[in-house]
Amino acid sequence: MNSKILSNKNNLQVLYEDNHIIVVNKRAGDIVQGDKTGDKPLSEVGKEYIKEKYDKPGNVYLGVVHRLDRPTTGIVLFARTSKALPRLNKLFAEKKAKKTYWALVKNEPPKSEDTLIHWLRKNPKNNKSTAFNKEVNGSKKAILHYKVIKTLDNFYLLEIDLETGRHHQIRTQLASIGCPIKGDLKYGFDRSNKDASISLHSRRIHFIHPVKKEEVDIIAPTPNDPLWKACETN
Repeated sequence: MNSKILSNKNNLQVLYEDNHIIVVNKRAGDIVQGDKTGDKPLSEVGKEYIKEKYDKPGNVYLGVVHRLDRPTTGIVLFARTSKALPRLNKLFAEKKAKKTYWALVKNEPPKSEDTLIHWLRKNPKNNKSTAFNKEVNGSKKAILHYKVIKTLDNFYLLEIDLETGRHHQIRTQLASIGCPIKGDLKYGFDRSNKDASISLHSRRIHFIHPVKKEEVDIIAPTPNDPLWKACETN
């Protein structure tokens, strides 16, 4: 199933929806779930979209399945029913939902393709993780696979598959091999992006539909930026 943009209503870019799930393409700066900032999260925007489109009375149900960091972009999946949510949670817990990311880095990785294994420890005071080459107190094992899929004038496009889902995992692990993501000041890139984003995009998700039991394969268009658009051309 290839995705297509169904709606931009309420600034919500909907990639796929049915009675049980809705998949949106998150913009940089959007938060998935409410936090201490008090900014309106995507979960609330999604509820408003459903309420208006389907003229639903009363409260609208929308369950958060997973999150993306605020400065990142790409696929976010929500459950539209209380029946779908635990099934989707189980899919993610059992690693049966395959997520693929794209990242732009300035420095050439040591290898064109590799598996990175680290132990990450989160510091809640500065909301940052540190990568270690061996297990340390309070750390969690992190595994990702990357490969260089395109070389641009000044950047490398990496495709990344996660085996684990740790705090800031891709950002931390790429920085640990000398390849901080474009715009990611927190993890060592030298300049911010103009829109305060980082060039990390949740590009694709593939899973078995929790109710229909059909394959769902969705690709999220990259942000409207010349560098990102160069990544999508052959």
